[in-house]
Amino acid sequence: MAERVVLLTGSLAQPRVAKAAEEIADAFLEPLVVNIGVKVAALMTADIVERRLVLPEGADRVVMPGRFRGDLDRLTSKFGVPFLRGPDEAADIPDFFGKGGGPADLSRHDVTIFAEIVDATRLTLDEVLARARALTADGADVIDLGSLPDQAFPHLEAFIAALHGEGMKVSVDSFDPQELSRATRAGADYLLSLNEETLAILDEGPAVPVLVPAKPGDLESLIRAVESCRAKGRDFFADPILDPIHFGFTASLVRYAELRRRMPDVPILMGIGNLTELTDADTTGINAILMGVISELHIGAVLAVQVSPHCRTAVREFDRARREFFAAREAGALPQGFGGGLMALRDRKPFTTSPEEVNRLAGEVRDRNFRIAVTDQGIHAYNRDGHHVAGDPYGLFPHLKVEDDGAHAFYLGVETARAEIALMLGKRYAQDEALKWGVIGETAASAEEAHRL
Repeated sequence: MAERVVLLTGSLAQPRVAKAAEEIADAFLEPLVVNIGVKVAALMTADIVERRLVLPEGADRVVMPGRFRGDLDRLTSKFGVPFLRGPDEAADIPDFFGKGGGPADLSRHDVTIFAEIVDATRLTLDEVLARARALTADGADVIDLGSLPDQAFPHLEAFIAALHGEGMKVSVDSFDPQELSRATRAGADYLLSLNEETLAILDEGPAVPVLVPAKPGDLESLIRAVESCRAKGRDFFADPILDPIHFGFTASLVRYAELRRRMPDVPILMGIGNLTELTDADTTGINAILMGVISELHIGAVLAVQVSPHCRTAVREFDRARREFFAAREAGALPQGFGGGLMALRDRKPFTTSPEEVNRLAGEVRDRNFRIAVTDQGIHAYNRDGHHVAGDPYGLFPHLKVEDDGAHAFYLGVETARAEIALMLGKRYAQDEALKWGVIGETAASAEEAHRL
């Protein structure tokens, strides 16, 4: 027997919701479109729903518009069926139901993120703690204290103790064996890095080493270090080292794959900074590709750095990537439709409506308030006095007649500029809302703030 799901909407969106309902109806799902009697669905309140809604017989649940801000628990209690918040746009209803009526579960992952503070030797304790807290908030599991060559690190032990006092795990990253010895004696959780020639440091403390080849590209050296660690009964990560593009990048990827082939259960770490920091490209795409390699090879840890300004959200990006790719792998699926947190510059479905639908809506408007929309035709601005389309705000402004209304002109300037950015990049635009940039951040915006002038 098909599940009967009520799609609650308003009069303006009803045709689009009805079209979406036709797309999702099948032997297992019977969508029922109900117009609550308001023009704009997002403006309905829980009080309005309680007064006006008559549930169709046999309804199993009710899906509300994504912008509904009323109390869902209250409505569930009132009507005796679950009330859920659906997608913001009618165009996304098929995707919503394709994922089982809710978003992907991104609570799980199997990759540990080490986040390096590369210049820890130059920082004060307060500065290190501030950075560590920010990195932890972005998703870091281990704070990596980077030691600069030929620079003393007298406060190393104090930093380790302070970070432990904050409940954080700590690794120390140094080319100086003496600093690594001090780190493990001071209780560091991890050491970056040891090779087959420096493994004696293992005997000085409990820290888990990250093993690297004694010479660049020498996989056999790394394997010997792994075997020595296993003989000692010590935990470790093995890192074949990811090299920069044009300096051995492809060969280094092959080494990761070869290590996994030869040692199917060895714990592996990949440092991503040689690619993200040393490539002029947005890091979301780079991290997505690297996460694909990590997911397929079941690499258990990454070392991320945020030195270059264009890498300042690398940890946050990888935290999202490890969750989305884990969910996709568990589902046996491509990494599509699992939240889109790495879709920063473009959206898979940038247009939520068609020019024909905007024309229909424009014909129904009876007030002076401007509505802004974006379609593949351009930026639309319309009210009761007219409907105008242009490719940028300058093409629209002469038609808006707001020269003597500074606040309204400012508001329309902000909205049409935002719409232009969405049109140029292929992003989703919704009036009075921030453009969504995935995990890299959002511009501040809300309907209340948009109209505060």
